[in-house]
Amino acid sequence: MNKSKTVVIITGPTAVGKTRVAIELAKYFKTEIISADSRQCYKELSIGVARPSAEELQQVKHHFIATHSIHQEVTAADFETYALDAAGNLFQKHDVVIMVGGTGLYIKAFCEGLDAIPEVPSTIRSAIISNYEAKGIDWLTTQLLEKDPAFAQSGEMKNPQRMMRALEVKESTGISILQFQKGTKAQRDFNIIKIGLELPRAQLITRINARVDEMVNQGLLQEVHSLLPYKNLNALQTVGYRELFEYLEGTLSLDAAIERIKINTRQYAKRQMTWFKKDPDLRWVHPVDMEGILVRVKN
Repeated sequence: MNKSKTVVIITGPTAVGKTRVAIELAKYFKTEIISADSRQCYKELSIGVARPSAEELQQVKHHFIATHSIHQEVTAADFETYALDAAGNLFQKHDVVIMVGGTGLYIKAFCEGLDAIPEVPSTIRSAIISNYEAKGIDWLTTQLLEKDPAFAQSGEMKNPQRMMRALEVKESTGISILQFQKGTKAQRDFNIIKIGLELPRAQLITRINARVDEMVNQGLLQEVHSLLPYKNLNALQTVGYRELFEYLEGTLSLDAAIERIKINTRQYAKRQMTWFKKDPDLRWVHPVDMEGILVRVKN
């Protein structure tokens, strides 16, 4: 056990200010950052996933940013392997490594490991994907309510990728995916400190709305337009992309699509907070309180 090494995890809802805090901490400890964001790892996605700017990426070296293609399937298990490997390499030069992101399942995988889920036959997976592509999220919702009501209650019912995963596990094993997620936690040979960034709800909503407007000004529509041929890929079942695909296909006006992005982002932030508030190890801090953050890290 090498408990002289520490990973400091900065998490919280979208738009709360995680990137800035992580960069300040990484500079303070003269170290590097591992991203724990399930979308910033795709090199084709930039504006819509709020990838750190070129300037921010120059200030501190980041890992798991633009490392994969949208044509690759990236899972929480893949992230666990990648991040443990990256942390191990960084610990050869640094005592502290910073991890930052809002993908709760990725952070859980890194801290605790994931339970082994039996291999799903490709025929079942293909059938579910085909049905989803033909009938949409309403079909997925109905299937899960009927076949895996426990999962349907879990709060992941707006994420098609997780919904399809739950359905394929249920259909291939007869057991809810939740039953596979109750195993023993993996023991890591380094310290983990989790800092959650939190703002009053009204303030976070203002920041989310402003950030969506900023993304549009930066050219989000052009980015989405370039990805239109790939709109059915799992990586693009994402807030900010789905809504503008609807606009480009003529089913929503541009104003309505932008408003829907704001609403869906606010709902996503709420689901993130529901997830994170269940973690007793998270220490909650206001994002501008760097002094309070440093105190928590050092203690």
